[in-house]
Amino acid sequence: MPPLVALAGALGSAAIIRWAYKTAKKINVELEEARLRRVVDQKPAGEMPTLRRDPKTGAYRPGQ
Repeated sequence: MPPLVALAGALGSAAIIRWAYKTAKKINVELEEARLRRVVDQKPAGEMPTLRRDPKTGAYRPGQ
């Protein structure tokens, strides 16, 4: 009986390790896609509006 318990434990451990590995790979792929999407969505520095001070209120607002 003890060899059977050891075999069951080994198989269970292998299944858990395989599941964890596949899950980690899937998460890394999703994170990489999100990172690349964020980089592609960014505007070049020349196209981003700058903040300018409104002389009446003193608040900063996006410039044109």
